[in-house]
Amino acid sequence: MSKNDFLSVVPLFILTSASILILFSIAVKRNHKLIYAITAVSLLADFLYLILFSASSTHIVEPLFIFDGFGVFNTGLILVIAFAVTMLSYAYFEQREERKEEFYILLILATLGSVVLVISKHFVSMFLGLEILSVSLYSMIAYLRQRERSDEAGIKYLILAAFSSAFLLFGMALVYAITGAMEFGMIGKYISEHPQMPLMLITGICMMIVGIGFKLGIVPFHMWTADVYEGAPAPVTAFIATVSKGGMVVLLVRFFTQINGHHQTLILIFSILAIASMFIGNFLALHQNNVKRILAYSSISHIGYILVAFLAGNNLGVEAVSFYLVAYFITTTGAFGIVAGLSDKDRDAELIDDYRGLFWKRPWTAAIFTAMLLSLAGIPLTAGFVGKFYIIYAGVDTGKWLLVVMLVLNSAIGLYYYIKLIAAMFEQQTEAERKSIVELHPYFYIVSGVTMAMLTVALVWIGVYPNSMVALIRTVLSQI
Repeated sequence: MSKNDFLSVVPLFILTSASILILFSIAVKRNHKLIYAITAVSLLADFLYLILFSASSTHIVEPLFIFDGFGVFNTGLILVIAFAVTMLSYAYFEQREERKEEFYILLILATLGSVVLVISKHFVSMFLGLEILSVSLYSMIAYLRQRERSDEAGIKYLILAAFSSAFLLFGMALVYAITGAMEFGMIGKYISEHPQMPLMLITGICMMIVGIGFKLGIVPFHMWTADVYEGAPAPVTAFIATVSKGGMVVLLVRFFTQINGHHQTLILIFSILAIASMFIGNFLALHQNNVKRILAYSSISHIGYILVAFLAGNNLGVEAVSFYLVAYFITTTGAFGIVAGLSDKDRDAELIDDYRGLFWKRPWTAAIFTAMLLSLAGIPLTAGFVGKFYIIYAGVDTGKWLLVVMLVLNSAIGLYYYIKLIAAMFEQQTEAERKSIVELHPYFYIVSGVTMAMLTVALVWIGVYPNSMVALIRTVLSQI
């Protein structure tokens, strides 16, 4: 390993070292505040290193990793959201009886797995990153053992993830059998030399799509999503909805970009998956009274929106995917941050009734949650609106009119259940109901409150002044 190779993989070493340090700290003495501080400092240090010392040009660590602008940008995005989840986790876990410290080891390892995914250019690193992420999530989902739904969600995710990994591995084997390569670029070279892709190669890629589709939670691989979102602790649900899915989206974009995989058959498959995800995700969300399940089915439709930009298959499409990920990460983290903040030691604040009249009890909390929901709905002056506009622009630019029409139609459908939840928060309350306020953990008002405020400011700032983010994305994508 050369000096430049080592400097490039330092972010991975920081995360690995942080998990080991936390493990030793727990062995010496359990201290929730100390472990929490180590986690936050480690993620912040990793992000600062990425900004200050990352290479300005593409650097490849053969044969596994590629450190280009696209990878560095999404690594930074993952670290920022992991840091935000950490900020929201302390108050949530502090009021619970379970031992809290091991959660932060799992959080860092899951972050490490996602970072490995976004910089992978080889089947080996891709699968290692996926398994590091998945194994960490098994335990994070079932972390609150006092809840029976938590165990159920963890077991369900474990079983279905094993099936998806089997499909992914078998697909990789078929691709390797035909191309003789496991590196994305070499697979792309084979495909460019053989315009008529062999049936077995198409089959292998389709099986890989099944494995990736499970992680993304797109239709028809979405059956786990609502149950896992509902059963997992609120901060974990935020992590799954953002970092976990975001890492897979970036991997999907990189893989199909490097293999020149916009084959007619694959475009047709992804178009069907996108339309099905948008419609089924939104229609299932319409019938829910559980906030976590609403956001779960909503996330399915949002991945469908992202697939529209992905199918554009040009630089504009990749720009739209990157921008939408930023908006979606901020919005979803903020939404689940509110759920976590309003939860008590017995249960999460996951029913619509828990938010009824919230504006009259906690106006600032209701205002932040309203902003997050409006962004998810794609209302102007929010990051979500600019993100959807970017996707529509990319779709129109490449003539994907059917997908664009489906996106606009589904955005209108999705508006209903977001407005339903907002309306519940603004319902009038009796005097007795106004006084029945659940006391929040004091920490929520300090660090968690500041975190939520920063997410809201970022949401509105990007929605009103998107030029700086667009310019940054275009700069980093020029290094692909």
